[in-house]
Amino acid sequence: MINQKIVTIERFLLDTQPELARGELTSLLYEMALAAKIIAAQTRRAGLIDILGFADNVNVQGEEQRKLDVYADEVIFRVNCHTGRLCAMVSEEQEDMISIPPEYPKGSYILVFDPLDGSSNIDTNISIGTIFGIYRTLDEKHPGRLEDCLQPGRNLVAAGYILFGPSTMLVYSAGLGVHGFTLDPGWGEFILTHENIRIPEQPTYFSFNHAAAKHFTQGMNEYIEWLRNHCDPVLTQRYVGSMVADFHRNLLHGGVFGYPAEPSKPDGKIRLLYEAAPLAFIAEQAGGYGSDGTQSLLNIKPAEIHQRVPVFIGNRFLVEKAEYFISNYQKQN
Repeated sequence: MINQKIVTIERFLLDTQPELARGELTSLLYEMALAAKIIAAQTRRAGLIDILGFADNVNVQGEEQRKLDVYADEVIFRVNCHTGRLCAMVSEEQEDMISIPPEYPKGSYILVFDPLDGSSNIDTNISIGTIFGIYRTLDEKHPGRLEDCLQPGRNLVAAGYILFGPSTMLVYSAGLGVHGFTLDPGWGEFILTHENIRIPEQPTYFSFNHAAAKHFTQGMNEYIEWLRNHCDPVLTQRYVGSMVADFHRNLLHGGVFGYPAEPSKPDGKIRLLYEAAPLAFIAEQAGGYGSDGTQSLLNIKPAEIHQRVPVFIGNRFLVEKAEYFISNYQKQN
């Protein structure tokens, strides 16, 4: 006998956010949930079929594309291209803005996404994820232009991520809190498991790639030293190397994730439009904060679709402490 109320994504929206349930935004979230189910089915079988390894191609970032990267990118495009809800898309795997095929109607929304973050972990069966953000077109009469895509994160109407781990989770916010759903593989449904997620006030973890510390600035290393030895409460270092996995852990348990700038890489590594901004939007909705070390990630207007940016996301006081150390270093230099 089932004693607890079972709430699917559809039921959750109908019960708690009827203004969204009546609109195209809800349908877009359903379509991302469908894409998540399709991709999850393949990631579960990745060791059994010819989908691991490289796709003999290099993406716009100069990174070798893995077969599952290409598959996830194609799934998200195919699920969304024909619905009449989107006027354009941006993917990490595509050099240019993706226009809606001319045989399909254009809608009012723009979807930006990283189809498979952390895909270098696939071959070792470590958690990976999808990140996405949804914007409204700037001009309903002329939708689907590049300027529709190059909006600051503050303009996001919704954002989310899908975590492919021991279970598959979809976490999203449409500006009314952050909510998490777990895929029941037997039912084929995403079930509400984490309603109104808030980052705990008492953080637990800090997540940085300490192997790169020799490339960090003095200000950044002083911040790491503060996290290790002077932060109250005492934090534990955890770093997976999959941004979605690191972010998700810190969202639930409190902490800070960072990928800072380096003297040789002043723009960092994380892409602003479809990685940093959506996760910063979710963090802020959960009571946290995302910064490039000097300002809110949500206030930065991208100059081009694959723009990179330093990233610090998590508990507000931990991220503001990073800004403090970075600001002091910049003043001294």
